[in-house]
Amino acid sequence: MAVRKRTTLGRVAHLLGSVLDPLVWLHPFRMLHYYGYSHVRPRRQMRLGRDVRLAPNTSFRNAERIELGDQVQLGEHTALWAGRSTSWVRIGARTTFGPGCFVTAADYGLAAGRRITDQEMVERDVVIGPDCWIGTKSVITAGVTLGEGCVIGAGSVVTKDVPAGAIAAGVPARVIRMRS
Repeated sequence: MAVRKRTTLGRVAHLLGSVLDPLVWLHPFRMLHYYGYSHVRPRRQMRLGRDVRLAPNTSFRNAERIELGDQVQLGEHTALWAGRSTSWVRIGARTTFGPGCFVTAADYGLAAGRRITDQEMVERDVVIGPDCWIGTKSVITAGVTLGEGCVIGAGSVVTKDVPAGAIAAGVPARVIRMRS
């Protein structure tokens, strides 16, 4: 019986320790701050078409260079990152993204002998045509253009242009067939 009391007391002490930890009480403010700078404030800077649907946990960087056409839908945890200074992310009307997609319009330089984060970014526009379907957890890299009506398979990494009406999948993504 005494062993059981100590276990119960230990559990209660652990519970109180985790609930009364000051960092636990500060964490909601960190989450609000993140939500403000990654979603709420950038939405005011983006060019949004009519009836755009954004999951509440989508995130954006350099939103003044992000343009979403009419009826674009972004799934949960999707991130759109335009370049820091020049490159855009432009998405055509009625394009749909599954959850967890990532689009970036800039890459770090890869010169040897220098820290990657100290190198200038290489910025190139990303253009996604209308009526595309981007599968869950796909990655679209800088400089890629996706033609109208193309489909990108779930989990694909798109490093090259995909023509209109194509279905592409894989790592790296390759056209596997055309839509019929």
